[in-house]
Amino acid sequence: MPTIDRRTFLKLMGLSATASGAGLLSACNEQAPVVSNPVAAEAALIPDNFYDLPMQGNVRVLHTTDFHGQLLPVYFREPNVNLGVGDALGRPPHLVGNKLLEAMNLKAGTPQSYAYTYLDFENAAAKYGRMGGFPQMKTLLDRLRKQAGGKQNTVTLDGGDLWQGSGTSLWTRGVDMVEASNILGVDVMVGHWEFTYKEEEVLSNVALFKGDFIGQNVRVKEDSLMDDKYMELVDANDGRGLYDEDAGYAFQPYVIKEINGAKICIVGQAFPRTGNANPPEFFPDWSFGLREDDMIELVEMIREEEKPDAIVLLSHNGMDVDIKMAERVPGLNAVFGGHTHDGVPEPIKVKNVEGHDCWVTNAGSNGKFVGVMDFDIVDGKVKSMNYNMLPIIANALPADKEMQAYIDQMRSTKYDENIVESRVKEKYYSKARLGKSYAEILDEKLAIADRLLYRRGNFMGTWDQILCNALREEYDADVAMSAGVRWGTTTLKGDWITMEDVMTQCSLTYGETYVTEMTGHDLLNILEQVADNLFDPDPYLQSGGDMVRVGGMDYTIDPTKPLYERLTDARLDNGHLIEADKTYKIAGWAQVNNTPDGRLMWDVVRDYIIKNKGKDNVLKLPKINHPKLVNVASNPGIADYPGEAS
Repeated sequence: MPTIDRRTFLKLMGLSATASGAGLLSACNEQAPVVSNPVAAEAALIPDNFYDLPMQGNVRVLHTTDFHGQLLPVYFREPNVNLGVGDALGRPPHLVGNKLLEAMNLKAGTPQSYAYTYLDFENAAAKYGRMGGFPQMKTLLDRLRKQAGGKQNTVTLDGGDLWQGSGTSLWTRGVDMVEASNILGVDVMVGHWEFTYKEEEVLSNVALFKGDFIGQNVRVKEDSLMDDKYMELVDANDGRGLYDEDAGYAFQPYVIKEINGAKICIVGQAFPRTGNANPPEFFPDWSFGLREDDMIELVEMIREEEKPDAIVLLSHNGMDVDIKMAERVPGLNAVFGGHTHDGVPEPIKVKNVEGHDCWVTNAGSNGKFVGVMDFDIVDGKVKSMNYNMLPIIANALPADKEMQAYIDQMRSTKYDENIVESRVKEKYYSKARLGKSYAEILDEKLAIADRLLYRRGNFMGTWDQILCNALREEYDADVAMSAGVRWGTTTLKGDWITMEDVMTQCSLTYGETYVTEMTGHDLLNILEQVADNLFDPDPYLQSGGDMVRVGGMDYTIDPTKPLYERLTDARLDNGHLIEADKTYKIAGWAQVNNTPDGRLMWDVVRDYIIKNKGKDNVLKLPKINHPKLVNVASNPGIADYPGEAS
């Protein structure tokens, strides 16, 4: 399939662009109606000085992460279950609800409580409104840059998972997010779900991105260095995809930024387990890994040869992994992390092997937060650091006109078969979408939610139940499994479920569904292995996601037990015990190792919702398959659990 490059995307939008890119922005400003987010009455609840943050030093680092394609303001409920194990027990980010507020010296019933916790979420959502949004983010970033004395005194970092998670990011192959991040002013980024587009699409997007795409732990495989086809791909993208042939770096491992007279080094760390967690067919020439030894060696070289005033790690490891790495890699002043979607208002301060402090941060997800770290650098040394994390209350920030115009114009693009990934188009291309604008497709109302629909949390969420129910109905399956990913927005009780809501749950480049037969023994072993990825005491052995969601089956789990001892009493919804030697019909989607033949997940879910809504248009969920939890009662990472917990 041809790569969707800048020119193709602009043509599809009905725009013309100059070589400098000014054509896009001027076209947006001239042709698209500006629909600024109205500053609602609730904005008065936000103090006038809420976003006042005078510079406390001479270098300001602005950090965002895990947007997951969300250009517009959203609802996103934080978890009531985020269990810590081993050294992470009771340590942020594994605190929820009031425990988190207490640890961070925050009060209930405040904008911060709404942003960082699940507490009284629906009432708080009605009070404060949606969060995030690129137009609002752009307004705030510009304000923070101005408060720092100008953009030249700042650097803006993005921690990855930027290009995936929405219908428009899927249909544009991430180009919509690249363009938006350019307007936002992102200077440096790393990746994870970015690599689930094809290599040629990734490299095209990297070329389109005006900042630096970095990652010390992404390497070109040795065989690929000798592969003429891959080298042709590299040449076609002006050398991108092979930054250093001798070291094998696919991208820059780090970048040096001169900021207000200071020399700041930013080292990149992509998600180390991309090759295990996502289909290797999308990145056949690249390998990933934690590569801690390489990180230590690289940072030592940077200290000796580059002699920067500060070194920071821009990471997509996940917060527990970042904390361990910060302890073990000498020379890092701070870590700006992503992947695990943890909204933690204060940095975790750790001592590294040299006895020096390193601050570990994570800026949440879905555009809900901006992390702001001010460095005071004097005579080549970091004299002090100051960190604040600001929630993006959409109603309290006017929409940036340029950004809003771009989004409106992009969403008016007509859905076209040429921008649908070939594998998907050949099997499941929906003619019903042909000729409609993205906005028309995404705004379709499907049903009314009978309860709060959410996903985030170590175990089952109500949105997850819809996905599992849809799979079971599609294939008349005994059990359905859905990945425990942490992206997917929240829908309020009584609100219409739209196609956009569905796409935030399902937008994958490998969204095909499947059905298979499996013995009870194999089924439980899979669940045990996934649980070990979540609850192994060593964070280097965790994947950073949540437990696989299981529909049609209940089970008991003890997170404190070792592998193959955590799950007991697994039963179908009819009460029948899962038998080791019996065969069951299992449905699922997002398969990593091979491409299944079933319909695309978003179409399966859409049809299920429409078919199962009542005459009053309400979709009712008769049961949620919350597993029973044991030995967690004293864990501060669980509260108000709707299933049984002890």
